Amino acid sequence: MNVQFSKPKRFGEIMDHTFTLSKQRFSDLFTILLILIGPIYILQAIIQLLSGVQFFRDVGNDGLWYEQMMTGLEETSTATTSSLGGDIVMVLASIILYPVAEAAILIVINHIKKAESYTVGSVIKKAFSRFWPILGSTILFGLIAFGLIIVPVIVISLAGVIGAIMNPVIGIVLGIVLFLGFAVVIGYLLTRWSFYFGAVVLEEDAPGLSRSWRLTRNRTWVLLALYIVFSLIIFAISAAMELSAGMLLGNSVFMTIIVNIVSLFTTMIFTVGYAVMFLDLKTRHDADDLKEMIEDYNDK
Repeated sequence: MNVQFSKPKRFGEIMDHTFTLSKQRFSDLFTILLILIGPIYILQAIIQLLSGVQFFRDVGNDGLWYEQMMTGLEETSTATTSSLGGDIVMVLASIILYPVAEAAILIVINHIKKAESYTVGSVIKKAFSRFWPILGSTILFGLIAFGLIIVPVIVISLAGVIGAIMNPVIGIVLGIVLFLGFAVVIGYLLTRWSFYFGAVVLEEDAPGLSRSWRLTRNRTWVLLALYIVFSLIIFAISAAMELSAGMLLGNSVFMTIIVNIVSLFTTMIFTVGYAVMFLDLKTRHDADDLKEMIEDYNDK
């Protein structure tokens, strides 16, 4: 077993291990994403070109540099870049290929943990073999997440309206309190169930919700904090690159390609982070099980 996976990790160690793995195995991980997700982005570029979007934005010489940048932003935010039919095809392709790509990365990290050799082709093939359990479990998790979100939205809306009728200040305060309360509860529950994906892919335990619930015991708030930090890092990278590309290149196919490449990079980081978190949970859980077995043996 790889030494770095042999003991439970603290918050900072998980972050450090994630970026270390992403750097050391960048070529393999990024190749997996290019093979599986790349065709979706190529399809998007073709649809954009067919719908009249220029490959490069024409940058005029009139106006100051910041005016041209603002014009690029306006073009990016207002233009329609693909047809409805193309959007539907891309969504369907994403539903099929994104989970497979993430599963393949998860399998790679698991091989690294076990110090096993692998090839990009072999992990992609293994990820496809788990496609239907992954799809079914993901749909179930999505329905649960939708229910957890839509019900509080309705409750908060009704409470806010009723409170505003009685007293505007009370309505605002009540809405904020309910929003924060529901956000904590939803974050807690979704974190407890979110590692179903790792259980489905690596342990062949579908739908994996109960397994995830057991693994995350006593670690929920740390895991939620990790999710938040990873999300903030990814948002900062994506927003900075998209803003820069949008201002300089406007609504062009080339801008979309750059943004999509950055998206592949951030997807890789988040998926590696998820894999490290899941395997760390397994290490902790297996250690707890071993301790319980030793305690039971000593009691006898």
